[in-house]
Amino acid sequence: MSVATPDRLRIAMAQVNPAVGDIAGNRRLIEDYRARAATEGADLVVFPELMIIGYPPEDLVLRPSVQEACEAAVQELAAQTADGGPALLVTSPWRDKGLLYNSALLLDGGEIVAVRHKHELPNYGVFDEKRHFAVGPLPGPMVFRGVRLGVMICEDMWQADVAECLAETGAEMLIVPNGSPYESNKWDQRLPLGITRVVETGLPLLYVNRTGGQDELVFDGGGFVLNADHSLPVRQPDFLDDLAVTEWQRSDKGWVCARGRIEQPLDNHSSLYQAMVVGLRDYVNRNKFPGVVLGLSGGIDSALSAAVAVDALGPARVRCVMLPSKYTSQRSLDDAADCAKALGVPYETIPIEPAYQAFEAMLAPAFKDKKPDITEENLQSRIRGVTLMALSNKFGHMVLTTGNKSEMSVGYATLYGDMCGGYSVLKDVYKMTVYALSHWRNVNRPLESLGPEGVVIPPAIIERAPTAELRDNQTDQDSLPPYEQLDAILEMLVEKEMPVREIVAAGQPEDVVRRIQHLLYIAEYKRRQAPPGVKLTPRNFGRDRRYPITNAFRDQSK
Repeated sequence: MSVATPDRLRIAMAQVNPAVGDIAGNRRLIEDYRARAATEGADLVVFPELMIIGYPPEDLVLRPSVQEACEAAVQELAAQTADGGPALLVTSPWRDKGLLYNSALLLDGGEIVAVRHKHELPNYGVFDEKRHFAVGPLPGPMVFRGVRLGVMICEDMWQADVAECLAETGAEMLIVPNGSPYESNKWDQRLPLGITRVVETGLPLLYVNRTGGQDELVFDGGGFVLNADHSLPVRQPDFLDDLAVTEWQRSDKGWVCARGRIEQPLDNHSSLYQAMVVGLRDYVNRNKFPGVVLGLSGGIDSALSAAVAVDALGPARVRCVMLPSKYTSQRSLDDAADCAKALGVPYETIPIEPAYQAFEAMLAPAFKDKKPDITEENLQSRIRGVTLMALSNKFGHMVLTTGNKSEMSVGYATLYGDMCGGYSVLKDVYKMTVYALSHWRNVNRPLESLGPEGVVIPPAIIERAPTAELRDNQTDQDSLPPYEQLDAILEMLVEKEMPVREIVAAGQPEDVVRRIQHLLYIAEYKRRQAPPGVKLTPRNFGRDRRYPITNAFRDQSK
């Protein structure tokens, strides 16, 4: 056992993947990491935000029975620290004078030594913490074995007042437990923000984040330490569970962390792909599905979705089905078969033509004197959806939808057809990014992949013009602008919330912009019924961007 002295300290950073609601399992995870940290001589083990219940707990945390179970778990963990081993810094829902807080608790010597409540409660984007927790007072430091620790819980670091208060009340270092979700280029936000707090306070900072997926959210880890001179002596890996024991020594200028392991951040395409893998893996496994089933059409969206699924779950748990109609080309049949072979997945063909003909005959009296139109196209998509759901019902596999963000933005999708399913890995991926990630996967393999190396998406699929094949000689550009243009407009409308006049000033044709804006608004009712999917951008549909379905507004700015 290591005993902290006034001049040396060993702090373990537990970068772990707690499961929301699994209070007993999360407690065991804490116990396991504490035991590991003890073998490395740690004095203190720091865990991510709301480690006891998992983050985000949403309205689950409002149940009194859940609050009681969390508090009992904390008391049990506190009792275990009487063995003289490492202390624990955990966060949990905590009741205090009739209010519920998001609280950090220091457990040492068999007791709860100190409690600090989160002050800054985020209530934007994916966060609704003011719905669930009371605002804590501006905190002072916790005293741990003679060292004054300034604890900031996640959002507390994103605002200046908590760090300032801690510094003014004598904190010697800043410790930040986080439940910080991934989005593209998030490291480029976190690091400068951490440096800003260090510059403002003159104190070193230790940042611990969780990993894993929770419904739409993915957490990418990437814990780090900053010394008071702004140097980066420790960085944990992205997305992977990890235990890093940091070595601290007091100098005449304060506490300094010794140089340790520094893992480089993943590049943008690597992290986007990894987030999709992690999100799907944890969603399927924690909801106890035996695997997934999806329609493999010979197009790039379904091919990339299948590749992500194989990387997340392994080929044996991914069932791919070709559902051809009379409009399905031989090229699509060949490309889908080649993709399935490259991925090593179970693959079968179920023609939808018999069902389609039966529907035609059934509806013929009602459709008398009506010409074929989009109704017949959507009917094909819905037959495919019903077929996949039947396979799901019979064998238990979750249906994985394959639509991308470009399509979902403008409603280029069929309710109860290709939107039918339980989860989507491409929900927050624009079409041009689908191409980029497909190229990336053919020359790279994600972390902890269960899929094969090498080319898994046939180049013929990537090179082909996109088509739904719901009528003869159809391409997506019959209905939509080129995806390069569409994605650029959508990014300005959705991610940046730019007025139409500014998008036009940026070089986009006004008639096209206004049409896309209209399609974006009228497709809200479809998106509200879409399955959940991995959040990858700052403005995903669902948790981030919350627009009314019934909405008369149109931007008429000139």
